[in-house]
Amino acid sequence: MKQYFEIKAKHPDAILLFRVGDFYETFSDDAIAAAEILGITLTRRANGAAQFVELAGFPHHALDTYLPKLVRAGKRVAICDQLEDPKLTKKLVKRGITELVTPGVSINDNILNHKENNFLASVHFAKEACGISFLDISTGEFLTAEGTVDYIDKLLNNFSPKEVLIERTNRKRFEECFGPRYFVFELEDWVFTSDAANDRLTKHFETNNLKGFGVQHLKLGVIAAGAIFQYLDITQHTQLSHITSLARIEEDRYVRLDKFTVRSLELVGTMNDEGCSLLQVLDKTVSPMGSRMLRRWIVFPLKDVKPIEERQNVVEYFFRHPDIKLLFDEQLNLIGDLERIISKVAVGRVSPREVIQLKVALKAIEPIKKACMESEDASLRRIGEQLNACTIISERIEKEINPDAPSQINRGGVIRTGVNEELDELRNLAFSGKDYLLRVQQREIENTGITSLKIAFNNVFGYYIEVRNTHKDKVPAGWIRKQTLVNAERYITQELKEYEEKILGAEEKILSLETRLFNELVLCLMEYIPPIQSNANLIGRIDCLLSFAKAAESNRYMRPEVNDTDVIDIKAGRHPVIEKQLPLGETYIANDVYLDDEHQQVIMITGPNMAGKSALLRQTALITLMAQIGSFVPAESARIGLVDKIFTRVGASDNISVGESTFMVEMNEAADILNNLSPKSLVLFDELGRGTSTYDGISIAWAIVEYIHEHPNARAKTLFATHYHELNEMERTFHRIKNYNVSVKELGNKVIFLRKLVPGGSEHSFGIHVAKMAGMPKSIVKRSGEILKQLETENRQGGVVSKPVKGIAAKAEGYQLSFFQLDDPVLSQVRDEIQNIDVNNLTPLEALNKLSEIKRIIKGK
Repeated sequence: MKQYFEIKAKHPDAILLFRVGDFYETFSDDAIAAAEILGITLTRRANGAAQFVELAGFPHHALDTYLPKLVRAGKRVAICDQLEDPKLTKKLVKRGITELVTPGVSINDNILNHKENNFLASVHFAKEACGISFLDISTGEFLTAEGTVDYIDKLLNNFSPKEVLIERTNRKRFEECFGPRYFVFELEDWVFTSDAANDRLTKHFETNNLKGFGVQHLKLGVIAAGAIFQYLDITQHTQLSHITSLARIEEDRYVRLDKFTVRSLELVGTMNDEGCSLLQVLDKTVSPMGSRMLRRWIVFPLKDVKPIEERQNVVEYFFRHPDIKLLFDEQLNLIGDLERIISKVAVGRVSPREVIQLKVALKAIEPIKKACMESEDASLRRIGEQLNACTIISERIEKEINPDAPSQINRGGVIRTGVNEELDELRNLAFSGKDYLLRVQQREIENTGITSLKIAFNNVFGYYIEVRNTHKDKVPAGWIRKQTLVNAERYITQELKEYEEKILGAEEKILSLETRLFNELVLCLMEYIPPIQSNANLIGRIDCLLSFAKAAESNRYMRPEVNDTDVIDIKAGRHPVIEKQLPLGETYIANDVYLDDEHQQVIMITGPNMAGKSALLRQTALITLMAQIGSFVPAESARIGLVDKIFTRVGASDNISVGESTFMVEMNEAADILNNLSPKSLVLFDELGRGTSTYDGISIAWAIVEYIHEHPNARAKTLFATHYHELNEMERTFHRIKNYNVSVKELGNKVIFLRKLVPGGSEHSFGIHVAKMAGMPKSIVKRSGEILKQLETENRQGGVVSKPVKGIAAKAEGYQLSFFQLDDPVLSQVRDEIQNIDVNNLTPLEALNKLSEIKRIIKGK
């Protein structure tokens, strides 16, 4: 326990898994936490002067089952192993921390999700700006950037790190800027200094400075990146040869999507459990690298025509060559998680089975490389030139490792026969032992004439010869008696003892020799980390583009024209997600949308509830975004002038946890949009101003639209869906504002939603019809219809909306029948009967009789 407390003191904030024999044990508070999270038994053990200590443990071979549960529960876990063989020491076994696993630092397959990166982030605050860095230790991706708090917030949201490192003194500031939802770990302030960061990074990359990575001007970003490496030292992750470069996140290359837009457009996640995201619709990837890359592409659309067209050309190439598409699909299925396997090589944690998977992946790259090189598409040919099948190492793996190698080196049978002469001899000795013993047994039977003689083995005295008592007079003098049984005697011979030493020593030697040979191969594999990482990136790229081709084929997408103009012209556009969720047999009603800077900059969309205004807004943004990630789009045709930012103000929710109302949230988001607009932006406003009173809402909405229309730096293409029909008046005054409505058809008392966008404003919201469809009680629906009619009449006569309320209330008498205000004598009698009942002393039988009496009074009426 003294040893335990010394080690625990180094990592007081982590759960310490302390190896004792065949178990990992936790003690005291760690045991209470572990028992609750893992569902294992909590016990107590006597501990001398300390009386009792809580204890919870699990077998060491179950580490891969229990460790992920602790990490997913947001715990840091220190793994303390036995550093020497207990057989070789007579003192207390030496122990030490071999790994500190945290939510952001893990290479364990059971903790990681192969479809997404596991980023560790680091944020460094300066006066005006922030530096940020991201590392996925499982893939070796290492990125840095710096900018305003808003930009850092956007990056945190898009990269979704599992853990964020900050300075101890900046905890409050971090939560004020980015909220409480991140798993945060505090480091000492000295870690976040320029000198400490530069020293640690140049030491790792073995360079004099960081100019070669193009990040030397990002001083705050470099400090954040250095803090990540300091943290890796603290968590005992020292083998980092797979982290080969530090890349800059180039803000000017990508469309800006703030966190509200990513959330409300449901790009990678959904707002409810039954929902479906754009990522789910587009993700037809086969490899984990492709899956992770596609997620990144969706939240980082491109702003440059050339790379977008290069992606589109490849997608079109796959369309025209189904045989190539099929070949790539088959080969990608064989590749597996190349990126994470090569990272495990770097940290010395790769298993024999994963090395075999690496060989299979490298072999599968060969036909992909060949097909790319023979392609007429320039970007595919470039990919083909860069792909490296690493033939020498894949052939060496083929030659040295068994194709059905086990997942753990200590299981044996890893190295093929013919690789090492000594290994083959030892295996011969160990595994042909039975034949040798049978020959000895047969020889001794012939020599002694004891027909029932047999050779066997036990753990007490090894190999022995057993002779029944009826033949014991035939036993040769040189045999040594070891054990007497009821019916037999057991003997050992010098020959058997020598053989036993050989065979038992052989098994240990085999294991040691196999481990050495395997480690030599892994050491050689380390030289191939950069080309294999490059392969993983290129394969991910091919996989994403193949995924676009598959999605386009199955969903009837067309290639959009992407250009540098200010025009967005979508013909028969559809919502990519909603069209996949429609009931069988129902088709999605497509719509045209046209926006430009000269004639139709702002489209004011009115129309009833449930008519499809929100869907239309979202589909316009999604089609634009899909075009700018290089995907084909759900439309008959589309011309997309590149946008630099997409903003959405869609749906409102109270942010009560930080004391913000619906309207406050709405205004915050709107302010963020207006402060960051440019003429190349695309803006979607849905029901802006509904969180406050009608006239306040109309006034704010009007002023915002007017600003977007009139301000020279804010002439963004805008779709504005609203219930405020008064805003239709803006079309008369502002020439680039055009009114549209989502049409409906009235048949008697029914409303049919046509979901078609047509020019002109709309006068009705049909909210009462929607209430009826939702199953609202008929009396309420009927009454609300009467109130609406009267309000509209009063309004037409020139009165303001607030005046007729008294009249409405007056007319409501008799609508809600009051039992005790009626003049009917029979009902008065019923009232008196009910009022005179002593409920507290009434028996069930008396209650039934009373009810019967009341019934008779009413029938008499």
